[in-house]
Formats: sequence, C-alpha cells, structure tokens
Amino acid sequence: MDWKWPWSRGNRARLERKDAYGFVTLQTQGEARWTRRDYASLARAGFMGNPVAHRAVRMICEAVAAVPLLAFEGEAELNAHPLLDLLARPNPRQAGGTFFEALYGHLLLSGNAYLELIEVGPQARELHLLRPDRVMVISDSSGWPTALEHREGAKKRRVSLGLDPGGGAVHLSLFHPLDDHYGFAPLEAALVALDTHAAAARWNKGLLDNSARPSGALVYAPKDGGNLSGEQFDRLKTELEEGYSGPARAGRPLLLEGGLDWKPMALTPKDMDFVEAKHSASRDIALAFGVPPMLLGIPGDSTYSNYQEANRAFYRLTILPLIARTMRDLSAWLAPLYGDNVRLWFDADGIEGLAAERDALWARVSAADFLTDDEKRTAVGYGVSG
Repeated sequence: MDWKWPWSRGNRARLERKDAYGFVTLQTQGEARWTRRDYASLARAGFMGNPVAHRAVRMICEAVAAVPLLAFEGEAELNAHPLLDLLARPNPRQAGGTFFEALYGHLLLSGNAYLELIEVGPQARELHLLRPDRVMVISDSSGWPTALEHREGAKKRRVSLGLDPGGGAVHLSLFHPLDDHYGFAPLEAALVALDTHAAAARWNKGLLDNSARPSGALVYAPKDGGNLSGEQFDRLKTELEEGYSGPARAGRPLLLEGGLDWKPMALTPKDMDFVEAKHSASRDIALAFGVPPMLLGIPGDSTYSNYQEANRAFYRLTILPLIARTMRDLSAWLAPLYGDNVRLWFDADGIEGLAAERDALWARVSAADFLTDDEKRTAVGYGVSG
C-alpha cells in the first residue's frame, strides 16, 4: 500500500477540511546499509575504523607471532635448521615477527593469506606476502587451483602453486562452506555487529552535535483556526527534508512559528540504550575473532571468573589452533626443499600466557612417583634423556 506525504495533493484536501488542527510527522525510514564484503571494505570498516575489531586483530596477530617456533626431524628436535633461519628472516624488509603479524592479519581480515617463495641464489631463499585483494586463484579445466595471478596496477604475473625450480607459492585459507578456493574471514561473520557498532557511534555523535534532541512531530494548532496553505506546506516539507533528515542532522533544533508545536515521538537515547547496543555489538565482534570480551575491556561478560582464566582460554582456543594449522601447511609446502623429514611446530613452553598451566602440569608430573624420569620428560614435552 503506497503511503503519501501529508502535504501531497491527494491528502492536502483532507487536511484543509480540518477546522483547527493539522500535523506533520518528522521521521526517516529506509533500508540498512551494510559494509561491502570485499577485503578493502572489511579492512577499512573493521581494522581501520572499529576499535574493537582493530584491537582483536592486533591481539591475535601479536600473540601468534610471538610464539617461538621449533623444527623436528621425526621425533627429534633440531637445535638449528635452515628452515628456521628462513622463517626468522623471511626477506630483507621483514623479520619473522613482523612477517607473521602480517600473515595472520591477512587471514583474519580476508580469510586468505598468500606466500611466495623466491630463489635468490644457491640455497638462498626469501618469503614474501601477497596482499589478498591483488591475488586471484587460477584453476585448471577440472576446477583444481594451479596458480595465483598477482596484479600490481596494470601489471599481471602468474605464480605457480607449490614448488618450482625458481620458487612457488602457497595459499593459506580459513574454512569457507560455500567457496572452493577462497577462505571465509572471521570479520565477515561479524559484519552486522560491525555495522551496528558503527551506526550507534555515528547516531550518538549526531545527537550530541545537535543537543541530543530526538525526532518527533510538528503539530499545527493556530489560535485563530485555519490550516497551512499549499505554499506553507511545500516550504515546510523542503525545510524538513533538507535541514532535519538523516543521521548527520539528527536532533537538530527546529525554529517554530505560526502555531507550530514540537511533539517528541521517537524513542529517547536512554530508551534506545545505544551504550548497551554498542557493548552487545562489541561482544559479537570479539566472539567472531575468538577473543574473550574481558580481554578487550568490554563490560557485561561473565564467562570467565578472572582475567587470567580468560587469557588462558584465549591461547588455548584461538592462538594455538591457529598457529598449529599454519605450521602444518608451511611444513607440507617448504619441507621438500630441504630433502629431509623436517616439520615445523611451536614451543608452548615459551608462551607466557600459559605459564600457570605449565607450572601446574610440572607439579602433577613431579608428584607422580610411579613414572620414571624419562616418562616424566615425555609427559611434559621433552625428549628422552641420554
């Protein structure tokens, strides 16, 4: 059913039949506008434009990049290996920590990370990251991915997936239920919460800029009777649309004259409770990334009894699974370069956030008199002595 403005020609006649009163409603209706789902839009709206998403991504990237890496040949730990040297200094621009921060940032913001291996001399290799929005996966006639197409401005080049004599590339991705080649970004799952958080902030800012006055209705009740003329309706309509509509003009005070009266109709900011709406959206964003809201300073979360417990859950449920899957993928890709049965892993004992768990484990193992020393060493993650 089509709705018409009160001042439209069809309704104006009915309004003019009123002897004393008339009204004009001031409100805005429209569909929600959502952030686009491409990498650049998610990066701008999330990491670059939202403090909760920014901090969540930084926490995960910095925590994962700080975990010490290990190399094993079979079950034996290697004290030194060229693969560890490569990861410690992937290229002249980046050290290992900076490189892995960017790698996990790409994974979290796009669901994909692309690494290129370059042979720069005998036994000299470099690893470089390719920005996700500049890469397209190339498939063969059967639909299997075979190469990456990297675009830089008007230039395009193709890099084979796997290993070639001159290098190669690998595509790391997070699970996507509806796409065969590209991963699903955690930030995309929190898109509604991200837009809600941003909209609440913009609306609050608009209200504060205009003395925090909500919208409502204009009631026309002149003392001498009569109604607004057609010219007056048109002028009032133009003023309302151009001067008082939209979030940027939210709550702007009206200048009333000639029997016009202001009657608030919308919910007040207190009723709408924008603060709680922002906190709820913040918790959803933290949930999508796997960061306990308590660690982000978001109130209202009672999942964990204290900060230390939340920090342990953060490492156990988010950091360790992420680094474990990455090390498996890198091992499968890079190990054949060195001609031995080498694999990458991480040193959980080097994670400060799990120190309390490690101390408790050592205490339990030390008190187990029925275990031999070698069995105790194995139980806490060390090899057999001698």
